[in-house]
Amino acid sequence: MTARAAFLLVSFGGPEGPDDVLPFLRNVTAGRNVPDERLADVAEHYYHFGGISPINGQCRDLLAAIEKDFAATGLDLPIYWGNRNWQPYLADTMAAMAADGIDTVIAVATSAYSSFSSCRQYLDDIDRARAEVGSSAPRVVKVQPYYRHPGFIAAFTDAAAQAIDSLPAGLRDGADLVFTAHSIPESMAAASGPDGQAYPAQLAEAAGLVAAGLGRDRWRLAYSSRSGPPTARWLEPDVNDCLAELAEAGSQAVVVVPIGFVSDHMEVIYDLDVEAAATAGRLGLPMARARTPGTDPRYVAMITALVRDYLAGGSGEAIDALGPDVMRWCRMNCCGSGPDRSAGRALAAS
Repeated sequence: MTARAAFLLVSFGGPEGPDDVLPFLRNVTAGRNVPDERLADVAEHYYHFGGISPINGQCRDLLAAIEKDFAATGLDLPIYWGNRNWQPYLADTMAAMAADGIDTVIAVATSAYSSFSSCRQYLDDIDRARAEVGSSAPRVVKVQPYYRHPGFIAAFTDAAAQAIDSLPAGLRDGADLVFTAHSIPESMAAASGPDGQAYPAQLAEAAGLVAAGLGRDRWRLAYSSRSGPPTARWLEPDVNDCLAELAEAGSQAVVVVPIGFVSDHMEVIYDLDVEAAATAGRLGLPMARARTPGTDPRYVAMITALVRDYLAGGSGEAIDALGPDVMRWCRMNCCGSGPDRSAGRALAAS
């Protein structure tokens, strides 16, 4: 039987109506003993937008853009989509691929960085989905963290430049840059790579590349979306605290760049566009928010090029742009204990 390869977009998932919100949040927090009272607080973020997370719609848009780019570049590959926490569930998608005779899959996650929650958990979920399907499940190789790829950086650089230009002319040159990402526990950050701290280091590298592209050498990295008990230490500073510090220091304006996100997830449209914007308003600090890559053609072309390189044997210009240290992190530790994930990252389609 001739081998069949496919592309898989793996994402977080999100509710698509008010009735979905609490079941979705229970999926996200399964096994963590989070009380419904706490989930109800988080649910309000979703109800603010009609109970609909933007992430599923953004995945559909991205899939359409990828399909178009595949066709334009001659990459004949079926496209699938599976979520960790909501429909379409990853296990269901894995079963569909097996039924379609797919035996080789290149997976790209809607997360560009190394850490348990942003990379390793996707790998574990893929393993569980394959186990549910059984021996007919296709072999899956997930593309490594792609935060430094030029296509990813270029999309953010242009978006940040447009955000700067949206400020009043007299505030643009002196506007402070604040790059933001989803906070994680310090213990999780320390496990992100064999040397520890890969997650914040990768965020800082990406932020520095974007800032350099803007001709700026002064910027800050802050975090949003903290959850969990107050006794646990999470990466700081919180973006709202960062805005307060900048205002106290005399900042004239701020541009927030959500460098940790590939599209406008709930953590962007609520934590930044609602909460951080309200903080900036109270402080009298003009704020503009840069868009995320979403379906930016350079980001889409990056995905196409990476998939092509993986299918061709695991080497090429797109994979080389990820850097050897990313491969070393995945090979040696993979953000915690577990199997060596580097084995078999190269695939040859036939």
